[in-house]
Amino acid sequence: MTTQTATITTLEPRTPYQPETANGVLAAYDGFSDTLLHEPDWLAACRDKSRDVVARRGLPTAKLEGWKYTNILPLVKTINQSGTVKITHKEGHGIVVNSLAGMLGEDWVQQAISAPLSDKEYNAENTLWHLGNLFLRDGLVIDVPANTEAKTPLDLTMVADGGLANARLIIRLGANARLTVIEHHTGTGSYWKNIQTQIILADGAHLTHVRYQEDSEQAVHTQLTHSVLGKDSGYEGIVFSTGARLFRNQLHGVMNGAGAVCSLSAVNLLTGQQHGDTTILVDHMAPNGNSNQNIRTVLDGTAHGVFQGKVHVHQPAQKTDGYQLSKSLILNEGAEMDTKPELEIYADDVKCSHGATTGQLDEGPLFYMRARGIPEAQARALLIEAFVDEAFDRVADETIQSVLKDKVKAWLVS
Repeated sequence: MTTQTATITTLEPRTPYQPETANGVLAAYDGFSDTLLHEPDWLAACRDKSRDVVARRGLPTAKLEGWKYTNILPLVKTINQSGTVKITHKEGHGIVVNSLAGMLGEDWVQQAISAPLSDKEYNAENTLWHLGNLFLRDGLVIDVPANTEAKTPLDLTMVADGGLANARLIIRLGANARLTVIEHHTGTGSYWKNIQTQIILADGAHLTHVRYQEDSEQAVHTQLTHSVLGKDSGYEGIVFSTGARLFRNQLHGVMNGAGAVCSLSAVNLLTGQQHGDTTILVDHMAPNGNSNQNIRTVLDGTAHGVFQGKVHVHQPAQKTDGYQLSKSLILNEGAEMDTKPELEIYADDVKCSHGATTGQLDEGPLFYMRARGIPEAQARALLIEAFVDEAFDRVADETIQSVLKDKVKAWLVS
């Protein structure tokens, strides 16, 4: 009688992470860390923790659910040196604007930087946030005291100079404070600009936050904005993107206070081989909250657009009103758009809707205008303007509306 022995092979668990993809940025950090002198223990501990995360995970890959439409690796995995983000600004009356380095001794700034982001949040895979912690140096802290209303916008210009350029913005508004912040993103040549923005709004505060992303056509632009809203506060986020070879705008709103309002508008104008990704999560945590997402994407050439958006209504958030709409216009058959709108609702008494459309220019109005002597190129431009302008309908500031519309016209003739 022959006895047979079975061999059992234990398979390693499958993982979407590829640690080796971080070799370049970790090499860049080795050089960067040599410049860090006499920093506080809490910040050194924060860096060490984030370095462990980046080394264990590597950079985000398309195997991750929240990144399956956007592959940054071909453009960034060979980057092995750090760069800088030069931030210039005009002083705002009654507003504290200081360098990040100059505010590290403030308890609330320490708490903001050290606060973890949950890995369980939808589309909030946060390796790039940890990457920002690792290279934490460039940045600003903006603090508006309670009951202060800034009469003029605070303009920031953020210019990258090459390599992996990280920056952190921390914005805090006291109770009933009001502020408009306008970011202008530019640069020349090839670089990876990785921005983290933390926003803390006390009860009744209101922030209008505009971002004009016009980075170099060879650049990669990734940014994550994390906003926490108190009772009856308001966050109006407006993103206008025409720059960068690849960009990802990731926005996360946490509506902790009852009656909070979170409005997110984005216009992405893409051409050539550009790739543009807008990824949004709004967490309704309290009753009577109102959120809306209004996204417009225009794609020409072989451009690729992505919209991933989710409204998550937690059980206590009764009487929530959540609206989400992405509309995309494809001007060339080589362009591509991926959309993934979602609702996750655990409350009974809510009013929520979501939708996404992708299509081409309507031939009917185009024929009508051409029949009345309007040249085809002009007619097409007028239709594209009308399509994009829908995203500006909710923008309260008429001056900002006007600038946005002028930028659309400039893109159409470029």
